Amino acid sequence: MSQVNERWRRPARDPDDDSPRLECGVFGIYDTPEASGITALGLHALQHRGQEACGIASFDGQRYHTERHMGYVGDAFGGGDLNKRLPGRVAIGHTRYSTAGGSFIRNVQPMFADLEAGGIALAHNGNLTNFHTLREQLVQEGSIFQSTSDSEAILHLIARSRRPKFLDRFTEALQQIEGGYALVAMTNKKLIGVRDPLGIRPLVLGDLNGKAVFASETCALDMIGATFVRDVEHGEMVVADDKGLRSFRPFPAQQARPCIFEYVYFARPDSVVNGRSVYEVRKRMGRRLAQETPADVDVVVPVPDSGVPAALGYAQEAGLPFEMGIIRNHYVGRTFIQPTQGERELGVRMKLAPNRAVLAGKKVLLVDDSIVRGTNSVRVVKMVREAGAAEVHLRSASPPIQWPDYYGIDMPDREKLLAANHSVEEIAKLLDVDSMGYLSVDGLYWAMEAGERNAAHPQFTDHYFTGDYPTRLLDKEIAQGRNELVERQLSFLVDA
Repeated sequence: MSQVNERWRRPARDPDDDSPRLECGVFGIYDTPEASGITALGLHALQHRGQEACGIASFDGQRYHTERHMGYVGDAFGGGDLNKRLPGRVAIGHTRYSTAGGSFIRNVQPMFADLEAGGIALAHNGNLTNFHTLREQLVQEGSIFQSTSDSEAILHLIARSRRPKFLDRFTEALQQIEGGYALVAMTNKKLIGVRDPLGIRPLVLGDLNGKAVFASETCALDMIGATFVRDVEHGEMVVADDKGLRSFRPFPAQQARPCIFEYVYFARPDSVVNGRSVYEVRKRMGRRLAQETPADVDVVVPVPDSGVPAALGYAQEAGLPFEMGIIRNHYVGRTFIQPTQGERELGVRMKLAPNRAVLAGKKVLLVDDSIVRGTNSVRVVKMVREAGAAEVHLRSASPPIQWPDYYGIDMPDREKLLAANHSVEEIAKLLDVDSMGYLSVDGLYWAMEAGERNAAHPQFTDHYFTGDYPTRLLDKEIAQGRNELVERQLSFLVDA
């Protein structure tokens, strides 16, 4: 039984909101009463990882039940009859922001398929860097895709495997995909959690009354009262079934390279990711930022909400007052959009409001978690100046973002990244600030307490700042090769 909310597209979002968009959040729980209700609670905690759509799949021992909706978890799964709509003792869930495929209900997860060996539901966080190559090959061989999501390719690969056992089929499929991902899958008998070979995307294992729980972040375990057991390790597949918990290693051993941007922006500050408190790391970013880019100012003000811990660390290190000079309205959704420039300006003020008592007549230092295109920063700076600030200085708690992402973060192409095309001095002029500063890459590694960055074998996935991608980018390489071939052919025709 499947129910689908037929609102086909997500509400339009402000095109000038240049915050990085996260990939997704996943959750799964095994052999627990009211599993779907617990899954909904877990997804509430992971709402920050994707506000576009959400879904839950459950298995009651006989049948699978799925619901997928556009919009927020609370709107979709807030009803009291959820465990009747989605009965069963096993469930998985997903919060989504599209990075591969479009914003359609058909792309919302979990995805379900009836295979020869039985049903399987799958929820995926991340991006496959060889998806288009795989899809083209699968379609040529007869596969029929129902979505444009890269997650569906995994189901096709499982279905086409000729291995006799399901786990062997699943493993064979995993060995053909590339990129950064964390998966939770549910079959008639098993709940499975998998993390990519480099551990780029996060996944944790928890325990609720002796039963296994998988989640993208520890905050989801806290939400349901589960105990954190450990991180699912890079390249590990953990299986929960009636035999208990088992661990498998489907990939050759590699050094882990988890995503460092989880600490900069994506993870909730109350989460612990790969053994590190996100809140403490962000405070250390602010401390190091104060050491590297001091400023003669009166007050340190965070750009809410993700800039708060770094701003607090900066203020403590510099011995400056920390004040909430900008107040965020949490009752305006992230998808708010206005059709005209004037209405967009009004929309910014609906989300963020200046605290004039803090800003008027002061030399203000703004701390933001990161700066992508700079459109948010322009408006925030303008708002602070209009509130009477004598000077406005801006600091980024991350290094300059100069390279796009291909592992599940929706980030603009390089020509649209502010720091990829302008010097720090040029950026200060463009944003109309009295001074501009970024945390260094070395400073970010210091905040992670990871020592110096090992250029030969980096400890983290940090290509956004360094251009050092941890895997090959097969789809991009093939597309680039085709473009170069077309350019050569056109050049030949012109010369002829």
